[in-house]
Amino acid sequence: MSAITHRNVGTNGINMHIAEAGEGPAVVMLHGFPESWYSYRHQLAALAEAGYHAIAPDQRGYGGTDRPDDPAQYSQLHLVGDVIGLLDAIDAQEAVVVGHDWGAPVAWNAALMRPDRIRGVVGLSVPYVPRGPMSMLQAMRSMLGDGFYMQYFQAPGVADAELARDVRMTVRKMLYGASGDAPEAGLQPVVPEGMGMLDLAPEPPSLPTWLTEADIDFFSAEFERTGFTGGLNWYRAIDLSWELTAPWTGAPITVPALYVTGDRDLVYAFPAMRDLIPVLSTFIPNLRETIILPGCGHWTQQERPDDVNEALIKFLAGL
Repeated sequence: MSAITHRNVGTNGINMHIAEAGEGPAVVMLHGFPESWYSYRHQLAALAEAGYHAIAPDQRGYGGTDRPDDPAQYSQLHLVGDVIGLLDAIDAQEAVVVGHDWGAPVAWNAALMRPDRIRGVVGLSVPYVPRGPMSMLQAMRSMLGDGFYMQYFQAPGVADAELARDVRMTVRKMLYGASGDAPEAGLQPVVPEGMGMLDLAPEPPSLPTWLTEADIDFFSAEFERTGFTGGLNWYRAIDLSWELTAPWTGAPITVPALYVTGDRDLVYAFPAMRDLIPVLSTFIPNLRETIILPGCGHWTQQERPDDVNEALIKFLAGL
């Protein structure tokens, strides 16, 4: 089995920690919230064994990567810039980019903005959402109110303090609560007035088979050290990203693409999201396949590593 190695590289004005394995065409895998490179622990070795150079960075604000204080430093233009700078740092002219959760919009936008550097794109959980007449934050707030978790995350220091109060509990509750194993998987995360995000998440009676205490240890140690503000700043830049991406309104993603989600994923249950998924090819004319995994929740590549690895390797081989 190919060993996973670690190093730091300079990209787009920040220092970035990356985990990598294998040699061959580059595949960059972008994690979401609240995660890290470790979210792709099952994919790094599998892709390396299949003949690829698999790279999983800690994205801006996470783990061993720099964490700027200003939320304006977390726009999609910054985050796509980080990916392109990473390719320069590893001497890769082009790459396939894979994104899960918040990593998915970065992957989709990298393919949209820099098709000269991105030869294929894979979205896990979050489909491509074309820029509309209002930001995602404004749209979801209009449908679900001020308690919608993206809006709850806006106030500086509030969610930061709640999530950091007991990091291990936060990690356990969030990973279990959004998984396909939770009894109420797919419910919309709307925080009632006077309550917190973690009040919505059940305490797992036991860990699901895909998640171990060692996994909880790793994620907890990372966020004990860094806090959650870096990741929360991504949410605080949603409106800014909408403003800055105006030049790409109506532009299609032209590179080959794959989309994989679970039918118990809370994103799959978002208002209008199920209506968007069947028409993704309207915005991504080279969408090769949409895969919906039965019983899978939000943590796609962690909950169903074998299915995701098979889909990734098939997609990569077809490029």
